[in-house]
Amino acid sequence: MNVDFDKMQGLVPAVIQDASTGELLMVGFMNRQALDMTLRSGFATFYSRTRKKLWTKGETSGNRLQVVTALTDCDRDTVLLRVRVLGEGKACHTGSRSCFTQDLPLGAPARAENEMEVRR
Repeated sequence: MNVDFDKMQGLVPAVIQDASTGELLMVGFMNRQALDMTLRSGFATFYSRTRKKLWTKGETSGNRLQVVTALTDCDRDTVLLRVRVLGEGKACHTGSRSCFTQDLPLGAPARAENEMEVRR
């Protein structure tokens, strides 16, 4: 496997896309071990940067991500997994199908999450 794990100190982003609809579901991070497990098992496994350990999507919720195809980008530093979502079809830990549900207003400056918390 020829994936460049050096650019992000041992990690690569993993973009998760529904294989049948093309919908973008989530982005996670993988180290070499997570990618190896994913390719061997056929189910998406990630590296948790906060918990510092591997986790397989759906191990508690049942919403597993069965890999249909696995690709890398031209720089070989990002992975795209086209998946079939098993269980209830929800890829996000919040219970949504996709993690991408929060609008950002165009034409307005970006604010940090902690800045938005202070203003609430």
